[in-house]
Amino acid sequence: MTKIVVIDPGHGGKDPGACANGLKEKDVVLKISKFAKDYLEDGYEGVKVYLTRSTDVFVELSERARFANKKKADLFVSNHINAGGGTGFESYVYTSINVGSKTETMRGAVHDAVMTVFKGFRDRGRKSANLAVVRETAMPATLLEHLFIDTKKDADFLKSDANLKAIAKAEAKGIAKALGLKAKSKPSKPSNDKDKSFYKVQTGAFANKENAEKLAAELKKKGYKTYIVKE
Repeated sequence: MTKIVVIDPGHGGKDPGACANGLKEKDVVLKISKFAKDYLEDGYEGVKVYLTRSTDVFVELSERARFANKKKADLFVSNHINAGGGTGFESYVYTSINVGSKTETMRGAVHDAVMTVFKGFRDRGRKSANLAVVRETAMPATLLEHLFIDTKKDADFLKSDANLKAIAKAEAKGIAKALGLKAKSKPSKPSNDKDKSFYKVQTGAFANKENAEKLAAELKKKGYKTYIVKE
């Protein structure tokens, strides 16, 4: 059965989110979300991914949750960038989520996978908060805060598309683990043919040499190499 994932790029349109160091939160998280969608659908079997927005448009928080509920998603992941002078990565679930719950287990898989990309940055931990998109969604939901846009070290990391792709790939891997998705098998590479033998084709045998020479001449005109061998 196909698993449904809704990825939510935070903010958008008239709401840029946090802005600093030449970056806008809405732009960064949209890139991460699109990359994550591609990595999931291209790399794993039995999954369909929807984005709450795929362009720079404003979407109300409740509308994001309603969208996920309408799609009957199996997991909801909201991407954000932090601000406030700190550093590092943290994730959130709703305040009523208990340790050992399905939501907590899924959040843990995504958190741990994404944190592998942020070596050298602080793991700020797994937290809970009364956030609309994790409160109003009917499925397991988590909100991710990818570094701090107003801290130069963090912002410099987020300016690289290669780094954003690495974040997205790790996020996809975490989502796949949370949902038990199977990676698509990679097409096998063609084997190198090390046998360089040549095979000869004999086109005729004649008792009369003139007839053999006549056929050889006709074949040469057509671009074939010919040899007359006396046996």
